[in-house]
Amino acid sequence: MNFKNKLHVLFIGLISLLILPFNVFAYSDYVIPGGENIGIQVNSNGILIVGFYEVNNQLIGKDSGFVIGDKIVSINNQTVNNIQEMANLINDNINETSTIEVGIMRDNKEKTLSLTLTKDENNIYKTGLYVKDQINGIGTLTYIDPETKIFGGLGHEIMEKSTGLKFEIKDGKIFKATVTDIERSNNGSPGEKKAQFFKEDIYGDISENENSGIFGTYTDTLPNKKLYKVAKDINEIKTGPAIMQTSIKDNVVESFAINIIKIDKQNQMKNILFEITDENLLAETGGVVQGMSGSPILQDNKLIGAVTHVIVNDSTKGYGIFITKMLEEGEQ
Repeated sequence: MNFKNKLHVLFIGLISLLILPFNVFAYSDYVIPGGENIGIQVNSNGILIVGFYEVNNQLIGKDSGFVIGDKIVSINNQTVNNIQEMANLINDNINETSTIEVGIMRDNKEKTLSLTLTKDENNIYKTGLYVKDQINGIGTLTYIDPETKIFGGLGHEIMEKSTGLKFEIKDGKIFKATVTDIERSNNGSPGEKKAQFFKEDIYGDISENENSGIFGTYTDTLPNKKLYKVAKDINEIKTGPAIMQTSIKDNVVESFAINIIKIDKQNQMKNILFEITDENLLAETGGVVQGMSGSPILQDNKLIGAVTHVIVNDSTKGYGIFITKMLEEGEQ
């Protein structure tokens, strides 16, 4: 997230009549801006191995050839989609030798490894594998296209912390989440939103986890909010005053003043360097906090981008991504 100075940061067709093809994107000229908190749940495309543990002083999973980042797709040639299915099949297939055949995906190639289950001190069979099939969290809704019902949020991809890799998803959902408290940001220690989840109050279905955010179909009733024009030409975006919309209490969206310091048209994600100038927001949060990712950035009554990152050693500053990058990736 550097422009030129090195800062410690934290973590969002038609064919022409000529010879060369070009992409035509169908997103609307006007969209519904977000700012609402959203709970996020995504399910893995495969059961992800995220670590190993010892059984009787042996790393039986690692010693069997598994590596962190492998995706388990079958047990004894039977497909598994989640941890519960995996556990059920293992329990059903324990035999005298206690060896199972585990199908995995690694580097987009399928292979099979043999794993001999080992009993622990409680006489329970163990795999020696830490696995994950789901990630839950909080973020901010960026926009809804009222014509296509496509939504975008977060402004960056969901990463799996243990592997440091983008979480490859099968599906997911966004749902209601209200802010209950704010852990303030301080230089060197970014804060975060604390939230209460309402998983039964679903807003939409997630279909993509991409570099510029999460995307899917908004299935709830569309919010009755003012539409904002999309800044399709990045040359319209300039340094100076702008607005960030986000929620810091319950799920009430408020507008806060920011100042755009620098614009980088070449960077993949960190296109907008900004600082928070709103005294009320600074008093409440100390700056950018985790959970603000995806908050829409407005300038001259146009939606220009979304918040993606906080700068750790100066929490009053952060980065944003051009909204066109989200809209284009959301349609692919």
